[in-house]
Amino acid sequence: MSHGIYIQNGVLVISSRTKKAKKKKNSFLYSMRLWLVVALIAVTISSLFIMRLVALNNIEVQLRTRRGNELSNYALILSNQIVRSNYFKGENMEIVHADMNQSASMYNGRILIIDNQYNIVKDTYSTLDGLTSISQETVQAMNGESVKKYNKEDGMLELAVPITTEDKKEVLGVILFYSSVLDIQRTCDSIGRSFNGITTALVGLCILLSLVIANFFTKPLKRVANSIDRMVEGHFDEEIHLRGFSEIRMISDSFNTMLGKMQKVENSRQEFVSNVSHELKTPITSIKVLADSLNMQENVPNEVYKEFMQDIVVEIDRENQIINDLLALVKMDKSVAELNISAINVNDTLEMILKRLRPIAAKRNIELVFESFRQVTAECDEVKLNLAFTNLVENGIKYNVAGGWVKVSLDADHKYFYVKVTDSGIGIPKEYQDQIFERFYRVDKARSRETGGTGLGLAITKNIILMHDGAIKVFSKEDEGSTFVVRIPLKHIQEGLNGGVKNEKN
Repeated sequence: MSHGIYIQNGVLVISSRTKKAKKKKNSFLYSMRLWLVVALIAVTISSLFIMRLVALNNIEVQLRTRRGNELSNYALILSNQIVRSNYFKGENMEIVHADMNQSASMYNGRILIIDNQYNIVKDTYSTLDGLTSISQETVQAMNGESVKKYNKEDGMLELAVPITTEDKKEVLGVILFYSSVLDIQRTCDSIGRSFNGITTALVGLCILLSLVIANFFTKPLKRVANSIDRMVEGHFDEEIHLRGFSEIRMISDSFNTMLGKMQKVENSRQEFVSNVSHELKTPITSIKVLADSLNMQENVPNEVYKEFMQDIVVEIDRENQIINDLLALVKMDKSVAELNISAINVNDTLEMILKRLRPIAAKRNIELVFESFRQVTAECDEVKLNLAFTNLVENGIKYNVAGGWVKVSLDADHKYFYVKVTDSGIGIPKEYQDQIFERFYRVDKARSRETGGTGLGLAITKNIILMHDGAIKVFSKEDEGSTFVVRIPLKHIQEGLNGGVKNEKN
């Protein structure tokens, strides 16, 4: 609704804009586009963070494992060298020490050689030479067991390897190898910093792609919203054609179908207003003309007066029929419309309807035939059902050919009863058969006006049948007649107030 229609002064303009701004602000907070962008960014960032942790942890573990394997291989080589060089007997010690110092420097570590008396023979740091080592690792190695562990607090790989004779039967001593893994941690930190840069770039790219994706997904919905806004303004002639995913195309097709039906309803409504205005005005105009004619004449003979009054009564009856149809439709539209349910004899009801309509049919030499296959008793609202079947039979008479016929048949099974109204009339074109039950709709407008129809009869009939949980179908061929088939349950079932189901009888 345009604000310009209501704005009278500057204060009101400011107030309206403020309210609109607040609405836009709240709309942004609950925007699908915003939350789609947030969700995509959150998923991407969390995935990258998890991947970074897992990747760096795996890299560090692999590098430590490789370092440990290298230390184990070197300790085995050093053990063999010690045994073959008679190191514990004092031979070739300088060569072994030189090799130990070089390896300790290369691995940024410390090497200790301990004899079988737990005496430290050599320490590459030269601080523990001649002392005794009875650590848990040393004891385990003296028992012939190799020990390898990672001390996270000190950042050290610790290795204890037994020195055995060539036949592996005697343990001559132990090699303790301590290697710092700070260089591995520095390498991982460097990789982590590089990964952070890549992650930052990927997050930026993700934000950009999220905006593009969110816009891609929400743009069709925005078009639908704009089309709905135009519909609110009264524009029903604008279809939308969305491309993309099948769900989006389904929304587009469903929207266009709804738009088409609304357009038909709007056209029918406008036509109905025009038709009803004409129908209501015509009898009043006729009554006024007749009344003015009587007033302008003096000493009107009784015969002329009586004839004019009969014409006025006909016009009043016509006006009353239109008003009654309108009131009936309004009553059927009420969601709380009540049904006065009672057990009725459907055979008697249909026979009474035909008896009442036979004089009308006789004027056009139309035969009314009733065929009953069995006696049917059903729980229905007799008054409303009478109105529904009367409308169907009256239509068969109105839209029939002179000398034609209308046949009404009744049948039933264990659950439903069926009423079929067939006529030999003008029929209904196939393209109109889906619309005849819409309120205000008339196929042959000129003929309907001649016969006094308002386009409400079939709409009222369908509403009554639906209120009875029934169904109605039409089968027709132009110039060959029409058949209306009604199906209604024998037992009336109504939902109770407590959500249960109850059988309502009066």
